[in-house]
Amino acid sequence: MTEQFLNQARLAKRWQISPRTLERWRWTGEGPAFVKIGGRVVYKLADVEAYESTRRCESTAQGAALRVVQ
Repeated sequence: MTEQFLNQARLAKRWQISPRTLERWRWTGEGPAFVKIGGRVVYKLADVEAYESTRRCESTAQGAALRVVQ
């Protein structure tokens, strides 16, 4: 089975955020793990899905707590 990757534009579209936000997150160490080869940045789909599962909330208070921790 081959690994699937998302480039910055596809991940930004998936999450409906600016590609610039992903750039900032890489700079500050936030967001999912990424792979950089040469000048190209990609995200393993498995890493993206794992990051999404850690951000899962069942209440708005829980979401606020996630923001404070980071």
